[in-house]
Amino acid sequence: MLKFLAFLFLGVLCYNIFMIYLDHAAATPVSEKVFEAMKPYFSDDFFNPSAAYLPAKKIASDYENAKAVIAHAIGAKASDLIITAGATEANNLAFTATNGEILYLETEHDSVRRVAEKYGGKIIRVLPSGLIDLKDLKSKITDKTELISVSLVNNELGTIQPLAEVAGIIREVKLDRMKRGIKTGLLLHSDASQALNLLDINVSRLGIDLLTLNAAKVYGPKGVGALYVSHDARLKPLTYGGGQENGLRSGTENVPGVIGFAKAVELAKKHLNANRKKYTEWKKTLLSELKDYELINKKHALDNFIVLCYNGIDAERLVFLLEEKEVYVATGAACAASKGVRSHVLKAIGLTDEQIAGSLRITFGETNDEEQIHEAAKIINDVVKTERARITACS
Repeated sequence: MLKFLAFLFLGVLCYNIFMIYLDHAAATPVSEKVFEAMKPYFSDDFFNPSAAYLPAKKIASDYENAKAVIAHAIGAKASDLIITAGATEANNLAFTATNGEILYLETEHDSVRRVAEKYGGKIIRVLPSGLIDLKDLKSKITDKTELISVSLVNNELGTIQPLAEVAGIIREVKLDRMKRGIKTGLLLHSDASQALNLLDINVSRLGIDLLTLNAAKVYGPKGVGALYVSHDARLKPLTYGGGQENGLRSGTENVPGVIGFAKAVELAKKHLNANRKKYTEWKKTLLSELKDYELINKKHALDNFIVLCYNGIDAERLVFLLEEKEVYVATGAACAASKGVRSHVLKAIGLTDEQIAGSLRITFGETNDEEQIHEAAKIINDVVKTERARITACS
């Protein structure tokens, strides 16, 4: 099994040599150090953490220590984390904290939007910049509102939301309720799946009650996530069984996954500043060398996010044409693009149908280097030029 995994991992590394992957917001490869940290827990250290004998207790200790590493990265304790099978499950679990009124940002990922709609949630508008409309938020909070969900970083635009300001509004509302004798609580949830790799997150500083994390976006394994839960939040389990994760997520613990998640988080924190500087430079380089485009996410975006619009060109066709050149980009969220669904995020910020149809998302990551950025600019320019000539000839 381990030989097969090692062979597969080396195959991915070799393949990366021949391609330019610019879709790190969709998925990141498991880093070599993360893979090495995980390997023993697939074979030698395979024991069930719930078993009573000493080897299993050692695994249980390793598991809790890994949770502590993840929690420490966001200013929390291991006991504050519930490990899940990814961000989607964590988001669904977060919404069990209330039976009351819910508000959610209109540009949220579908794993937030769909569950919020299920609970009868109301939309908070965004500004053309992609930032939350704080006036709209204030106008929609009622005495029945119990949960507000605003992602820290948008998965399509890379927009960094002012969560501290949102938390400030929530504190004012809670204080006003207290003065009026209203005991209804108000929680702030945030999906930070895209943020952990490039932002210094502290749940107390941001005023967050529920925070979703995702290993797959920080060079950790897929199918592993976590939900930070403050002492003010009371959740209900989605699954029942052996009572693992404080009874909120039953099932035998994914020890290799959590070990890998912890190692990925540790590496992300260690290289955070260097990566931000590197991606900022690459963004400047790529934007200076690309031609004939409109920049969509001009401000407030994560350092490795670029969203471009090529007016008059079908971006989905560009994605396929670039794939032929082994350059991989996206038209939006991977789950939406695979179904041929137009981006609700780009629509929310006021883009026309033509602009949405011509928009590409480019996200840098650890598989890239400066030489690739120059090469990607050249290939994209050539493909766009050729496509424009084709369209002109056909018209």
